[in-house]
Order: sequence, then structure tokens, then C-alpha cells
Amino acid sequence: MDINLSNKPALLLIDIQKGLNDLAYYGGKRNNPRAEERAAELLAFWRSRQLPVIHVKHNGTPPSRLTKGSPGNDFKEITQPIKGETVFEKEVNSAFIGTELDAFLKKNSIRHLVLVGLTTAHCVSSTARMAGNLGYDTYIISDATATFDTLGIDGQVYDASLVHEICLANLKDEFATVLTADSLLSKF
Repeated sequence: MDINLSNKPALLLIDIQKGLNDLAYYGGKRNNPRAEERAAELLAFWRSRQLPVIHVKHNGTPPSRLTKGSPGNDFKEITQPIKGETVFEKEVNSAFIGTELDAFLKKNSIRHLVLVGLTTAHCVSSTARMAGNLGYDTYIISDATATFDTLGIDGQVYDASLVHEICLANLKDEFATVLTADSLLSKF
């Protein structure tokens, strides 16, 4: 996979929403505390070069912290969409299901996707897998994504950093290229 500015890569900001701040609700621990800051740095870069920016919002069902109409459904200020930026709302993990994302990308001849956001184990992974299956050149930014501790089927708690690394390892080379924000920016 080769990414450069002439490819007009789209930045997909996935579920960077206030409801994901409730650490107690999500198991109490999360990795990459600066993930939103790194995503905001990439967003500023994309905006400065007038590259495509797409925000994805998850509308959860009660009792989700992301339930539509609740304060947790709102985007975090750090990566708040601005006028003219595309927003897709979804009700499941993948940004491709129940939205017009694929049609929008095809209509705008976008073949290269850069994924940032929350959470690596859920919506980022689901979106990356579908993007890869649909033939998009997909890049996941490891330090601009994050996840939470995960409770295993036997009750064991798996550390968020371990879950994050395993998710990225499962996606790497099969569905996406995994890079840090700095390594991505060095390609431009």
C-alpha cells in the first residue's frame, strides 16, 4: 500500500464522542490517553491540506452512553466537525453498515482511508475489516486509537494495552497497514 497526498486519502474519525469518557462504565482503564490529541493533530493536518475528512458517530441504544440525544452522544470538542465536513451516523460497529459511507467514497473517488478513533477492539476494527474487504487501502493509526480493558469469557480482565496490540496485530497486513501518527506524516 502506498499513501501520499495525491491519493487524496480520507481521514475517518470514528466515534470520538463524550460518552466514551466514562471510564468506570467501560471497565475503568483505557490505553493511549493521548489518542484524541493525536487524532486532532492529524485532523489539523488534513484540514490544512484540504483533504477529505469524515466524522463517524455511533448512536447507541439505551443504556449505552452513546444513545442518540444523550450528552454522551456528542462529539468531543477536540475533534469537533466543522462546517462542510461529512458526518455519518451509525447504529452498529462498522461505519459501512446502515450508512452511505461506501457510496460517498466511491462517488468521490476515495480509495485510501486513514482510521483514528475509538475503540480499537470494536468500531475501529469492524470498520477496518470491512474497508479491507471492500478493497480500500486502509491505514490504522495506532497512537490515535484506543480501547478499554476487556473481560474475558472466564472472567479474566485483559489489559487495554494488550487488547489494543492484539487487535492491531490481527488487522495488520490482512485488512490494513498499521502506523503511528508520526510515521504516517513522514510519508507526506
